[in-house]
Amino acid sequence: MELARIKAVTFDAGGTLMQPWPSVGHVYSAVAAELGYGSVSPEELNEAFARAWKLKQQFDYSLSAWFGLVKEVFGKHLSSPLSQKLFDSLYERFSAGAAWRVYDDVRPTLQALRQRGYRLAVISNWDHRLKPLLADLQLTEYFEAIVLSVDVGATKPAAKIFEHTLSLLKLPPPAVLYIGDSMEEDVIGPRECGMAALLLDRDRKTDECLSSLTNLLSLLRGPANEF
Repeated sequence: MELARIKAVTFDAGGTLMQPWPSVGHVYSAVAAELGYGSVSPEELNEAFARAWKLKQQFDYSLSAWFGLVKEVFGKHLSSPLSQKLFDSLYERFSAGAAWRVYDDVRPTLQALRQRGYRLAVISNWDHRLKPLLADLQLTEYFEAIVLSVDVGATKPAAKIFEHTLSLLKLPPPAVLYIGDSMEEDVIGPRECGMAALLLDRDRKTDECLSSLTNLLSLLRGPANEF
């Protein structure tokens, strides 16, 4: 991987730039309580969400896809079927910055990269809530492009979403680095398109990965070079 040739750095969103706060389960539990569903364990909801997310197939980030996932997560934890009101409230809650936390290493890294002349963009499997969410979190200003799977009609690791970004940036694949927290979606996918890619693993469960975005600053030592 020739990082000396990189002119643009692109990022995944969830799990890379920010995370649900305090957790998915805590948000689900709080919204359910607000609507009179009683106390539902955040920890149990977190476990249910992790299982449902892992088992999801052909998830296109549409309203119907999200409704099915949320229904699966609550499952036995509600005495009645998931209501449209509860789903709508959850969907709206996750569209606001208050339900998210930007990782501490994000803004300093983005600022440093931009000062060095690197072009920055986001490539994410997400619905239309992401752009206003990034604006609410005051991250939009760092990125010249925010590419969403719902706009492109393809989800990572499909080549189409990466190729679309390359076209927007008007750069060849070796000039663009992608960073994310999923080996399949964020490393294998872009590398198959000829891009450079690095795995972000803040829990350090794997070797040869970034444990923090600040590690990137020592890998991209100098200013962005002309390709």
